[in-house]
Amino acid sequence: MKTSKPNSWMFCVAASVAISAALSGLLAGQTAAVKPSGGRTPPGTQWSLQVERIDPGNLDLAHSFQVAIYENLLEELNKTKRFQCVLREGDRKAGETPDLLILKTMVVKYTPGSETQRAVTTVSGATKLMVRSQLVTREGEVVLERTVNGNVRFFGGNLRATHNLARNIAKVIKQSAWPEAGTIHASQL
Repeated sequence: MKTSKPNSWMFCVAASVAISAALSGLLAGQTAAVKPSGGRTPPGTQWSLQVERIDPGNLDLAHSFQVAIYENLLEELNKTKRFQCVLREGDRKAGETPDLLILKTMVVKYTPGSETQRAVTTVSGATKLMVRSQLVTREGEVVLERTVNGNVRFFGGNLRATHNLARNIAKVIKQSAWPEAGTIHASQL
């Protein structure tokens, strides 16, 4: 079947409009990533959190894994209701936000797995990630530092390990104690 030039042109225009609309929504979602954690507020002022991009260290970690860890972290940390707001790295609002903690995450160990091996046998093919996570103040004081693991052993795609890792990091942060917001000052460093 031959398509006429006007039909081809209309298809290109429609595709361009669809792509533009999708990208503008994606970019708007990135710049408007400030989400109140909501829920109950502990006594005193709550910290706000800025999540930095994942540092792969000296490991050959696929960019898709880095992005998946980052996006899953944002989602899981919002679920903890521990922070007044959770911000992305580079968000302009971070400069204006008082009582800001910064989450730095560096991949320490990565073992790529095989979905095929996991489907055939339950003793091999696990994807494993180990990261060092730090919560630091703007002044660089480390408030919390933990090594956290994430993996997928039985069923699921390799990227499932990133979700498990993000959930484990959020769980560690939620269960940890650190000073209340407003109690750490540059003079104490």
